[in-house]
Amino acid sequence: MSDTGVAAWSALLRVHAALVPQLDRELQAACGLPLTWYDVLLELNAAPGRRLSMGELGAVAVVSRSRVSRVVDQLAADGLVTREANPDDRRSAYATITEAGRARLRAAAPVYLGGIERHFTAHLAAAESRTVATALGKVIAALDRS
Repeated sequence: MSDTGVAAWSALLRVHAALVPQLDRELQAACGLPLTWYDVLLELNAAPGRRLSMGELGAVAVVSRSRVSRVVDQLAADGLVTREANPDDRRSAYATITEAGRARLRAAAPVYLGGIERHFTAHLAAAESRTVATALGKVIAALDRS
């Protein structure tokens, strides 16, 4: 691996390690919403029918697959999602965002997007943002194929 490749990987890890806790603190302070909750609500809101199986949610959410069930239980306790048994497979369940969850997501979006702008994109030129998005998209596509 080249020094440039190692430097890119190292920078990605450092940015992630610094930015995720920062966004989490800002969301919790402003909205009482942990970043993991925001991410799950965001994925559910974007899903067809605004619902995903727990396995699908574990594959797309930033929260680890092992924590998805616990996060969904917490969101359900707050009335932000519902958990529904899969009638075709009793071993699996669906999570569906509620109207209260959608309202909470909309209320938190300006804080989340503002944090991304302040702490990430404000430090990149538009061309650099496109390059980062394209490069990381290639990595995601390769991982999806494997």
